[in-house]
Amino acid sequence: MERKPLKGLHHVSAITANAKKNYHFYTKILGLRLVKKSVNQDDTSVYHLFYADERGNPGTDLTFFEIPYAGRTSYGTNSISTTSLRVSNDEALQYWKNRLKEFDIDHDEINGDSGRKTLAFRDFEGQRLMLVSDENNVGVAGGKPWSKSPVPQKYGIIGLGPILLTVMNAENTIKILTAVMNFRNKDSYTTTINGRECDVYVLETGEGGSGAEVHVIEDAEKPRERPGRGSVHHVAFRVENREELEKWIEHLSELKIPNSGFVERYYFRSLYFREPNGILYELATDDPGFETDEDFEHLGENLALPPYFEDQREEIEAKLEPLDTRR
Repeated sequence: MERKPLKGLHHVSAITANAKKNYHFYTKILGLRLVKKSVNQDDTSVYHLFYADERGNPGTDLTFFEIPYAGRTSYGTNSISTTSLRVSNDEALQYWKNRLKEFDIDHDEINGDSGRKTLAFRDFEGQRLMLVSDENNVGVAGGKPWSKSPVPQKYGIIGLGPILLTVMNAENTIKILTAVMNFRNKDSYTTTINGRECDVYVLETGEGGSGAEVHVIEDAEKPRERPGRGSVHHVAFRVENREELEKWIEHLSELKIPNSGFVERYYFRSLYFREPNGILYELATDDPGFETDEDFEHLGENLALPPYFEDQREEIEAKLEPLDTRR
């Protein structure tokens, strides 16, 4: 059964131990919009927060599961080691360098190793993030920053950029991306990590560009990462709709790749599986989107629950620490 190529990055889901501080950082400092305040559908006692462009367009979502007692991450290999966030141009990076300095956010210098200018930084829990300039980028279009953001729209974050994977065996990861997921080998570059040079392999899907890239580094010297607060749980890639998702489920099953099968997430439909180095991938549909149960003007202001959890609302709300996201 013929499948359409994956369209690019859909979302990245990470772990925080403090929803209130997380909300403040990603909305008040990074200027993203909270487009959905919900719960982890696999553990409804904790929040699942979705930050994105003005309406949560696919490819713009950075989400967080709150795990209040999550320990510190022991960084290492076989991990999603950096999440990139796109900005419109090189000028925006200079704005962000000044803004990060103003808020005393740990950050590096502007770098150009990948062929695009980038600015790496860390959030209050050590989450590894990188701003990437779209100055010369072509391919998957970015989103539109929210007009009510504290960051001027011309400098605002417009979506997810390349996702960096650090793995023990790059060949195995690249084989899954190309032979199974139909990514294309694009190019490679060299960067310096902890004082030594590393090769980075660039793969792309769909229309290509920074919104559709995975960058892979091989590092067999580090121990395996032990995740905690400040780590990434999984990365999701875009499929158009449920029909296409069903084709991918059939494809993985034919290849005898263990997978979750169809999973209903209400705001999108999903499929999960792990690649050979243990990194969790999700395929997620572009539809229905975040305006299914809230109107555009009030996205993220109240606790949103999919219909199949609505009869548990009182019990769920009783377990959650109050989080005021009204604007």
